Amino acid sequence: MCLLVGAGYAALLYSKKAPWSRAVNLGLAALRFVLVSLLCWLLLGPIFRRQTTTREAPTVVLALDDSRSVPLYSTDSAALRGTLGGLDGLTSRLREAGYQVQLRTLDTAAPARAAQVRFRRGATNLDALLSGVQQDFQGRNLAAVVLASDGLANQGRPPVYADFSYPVYALALGDTLPRRDLRVTDVRYNRVVFAGNRFPVEAEIGYDGFPQGGTATVLLRENGRVLARQQVTLNPQLRLQRTRFTLTATAPGKHRYEVVVEQQPGEFTPLNNVRNAYVEVVKGRLRVLLAGAAPHPDLKALRTALLTNDNFDVTLVLPGLLPLRAQQDYDVAILHQLPSRFGEGREVLQYVRSRRLPALFVLGPQSDLAAYNALGTGLRLSGGAGAEVSPVVNPNFTRFSLDADAQARVADYPAVPTAAADAQLGGGTEVVLRQQQGRSRTARPLLVVAGAAGRRQATLLTDGAWQWRLHEAASSPTEAAPAFDGLVTRLLQLLTQDARRKRLDVYPTQDAFNVSDDVTLGAETYNAVFERVYDQRITLTLTDEQNRPRNFTFTNRENGGPLRLGPLPGGVYRYTARATVAGQAQQDQGELLVQEQQLEAGAAHADHNTLYQLAQRSGGRLYYPQQLAQLEQQLLQAKFKPVLYSQEELKDLIDEPWLLVLLVLLASAEWAIRRYSGSI
Repeated sequence: MCLLVGAGYAALLYSKKAPWSRAVNLGLAALRFVLVSLLCWLLLGPIFRRQTTTREAPTVVLALDDSRSVPLYSTDSAALRGTLGGLDGLTSRLREAGYQVQLRTLDTAAPARAAQVRFRRGATNLDALLSGVQQDFQGRNLAAVVLASDGLANQGRPPVYADFSYPVYALALGDTLPRRDLRVTDVRYNRVVFAGNRFPVEAEIGYDGFPQGGTATVLLRENGRVLARQQVTLNPQLRLQRTRFTLTATAPGKHRYEVVVEQQPGEFTPLNNVRNAYVEVVKGRLRVLLAGAAPHPDLKALRTALLTNDNFDVTLVLPGLLPLRAQQDYDVAILHQLPSRFGEGREVLQYVRSRRLPALFVLGPQSDLAAYNALGTGLRLSGGAGAEVSPVVNPNFTRFSLDADAQARVADYPAVPTAAADAQLGGGTEVVLRQQQGRSRTARPLLVVAGAAGRRQATLLTDGAWQWRLHEAASSPTEAAPAFDGLVTRLLQLLTQDARRKRLDVYPTQDAFNVSDDVTLGAETYNAVFERVYDQRITLTLTDEQNRPRNFTFTNRENGGPLRLGPLPGGVYRYTARATVAGQAQQDQGELLVQEQQLEAGAAHADHNTLYQLAQRSGGRLYYPQQLAQLEQQLLQAKFKPVLYSQEELKDLIDEPWLLVLLVLLASAEWAIRRYSGSI
């Protein structure tokens, strides 16, 4: 039909006598025939199938442990550098054989060559390194992983218990022969104690290479001052001794105690002779009123989470079962499905309102949403019960933070039903957790915080949080739920934070930082009616334990992040922040804790047995640096094959740019010939 239309159009236009020759007339008719036929065909919307094939070469990942323990337990630094050069040679020859080779380290940014690696990481997490490789190469042609390590992992789960979808060829670094060494292998203590109470600090002393009858001196120090001293006898058959110190908690605040075993001649390294104990001394427990409309698994989960922290004293109240004691004082309340649709717990609500207590509202199907909306918590709810959603941490919430491991655990929580289909945020309300439906992340809130310091209110829009703690405990080898427990305790600490109405509030975003963390502080400024104001210039003086000050200046932006101080050495730091808000000088003080433990010097020798088990379990083999040639031969003889990926795509022909060019050329050619021949 398209051809007939084109032929008819050309015949109608060029059948009459023309002022040019017959050959030109036929040529013009042919051009018009092609142009019109092509346009008619395009009106029918033709599509075509495009099939593309890509080839992906097999990939070998060189995973290099760049922690401090690798050179520490190597007998010869020149031999270690030679091994790194050998790995670079192995990389070049594998690439010549058609393999792709990637270098990975414990650090986020790996250098281009193994010889450029600097062993500076203060902790080793081999499971995170290998699991990250598996995640990044999901669905790709990952042939094998060459893991060069000393086998000493001090963070994450033991890699021998993980299942990897690729073979691991382990290259054993370091020396397995024990050296003459004294070390503090572990320190046990209560992280929170109460002022005036006595508390123990237990130290575990490990040793190698010392004769029968030898002794070691163990010191307990604070700020360089020796608080206690003990002698332990070294028995070569035990290789481990324990000692115990008892201290009295004095001034409230954060304290760092050092457990030191004095160095003796001929020791392998003094790096592992010191371990720190970080203790927070508080005036008293936070008294928590945990009240529910009826017995519920949430109450058990919340109570268990709070009792993992010695800083909380929890009282459970259930109408008709466990009555409220009006004469008792509380610092914060958790109200589970209160106010209730059936009227339970009115006396509890009246008590909380009369005492002006900060509160966490946990909403569910028994909650009276109309009565809740009248409380002015910064959240207004409407609609019936909402969909089942899973939680996602809001990255813009900075009042406290969860580490990467805790955020990953939260993202793995099961879906739970929500108490309301629609939620409207009031002014000053901040979202801690957002809702995710299936794989779709939404902006709808799941956990929010609102209100000024000392009168803050929080709301959790589900009564299924008990499933989160149960899920996390079931997937943990210790049956603990650190992410859930940490979220609940930090939320209550935020609700009770500083009841004084400060116009400048500067606070650490974590309870404690590690020496590898980026230390961050949040900052808030308020006007005379305690509304948030921004773009205020704040100066901060940070003082370490030796009273050495460091000064910082920053401005709190409305959409800006926290103040980043960068990594800091271990210790207790005190800070003083100053700002001028609306012409009035404001000041705030506080302290932060940076923990430092010599994790990489916790043993006296490398652990090649772990590498052997990991290689055997994954289908690989264990090699030593002098066997690099055999490792190369093994990888080449495996003859890993490339993978061909075929992709088929349907596209509209009219979307092709060359087709427009063709149409323009046909029309232009016809016009140009007619013009040249004496007509348009």
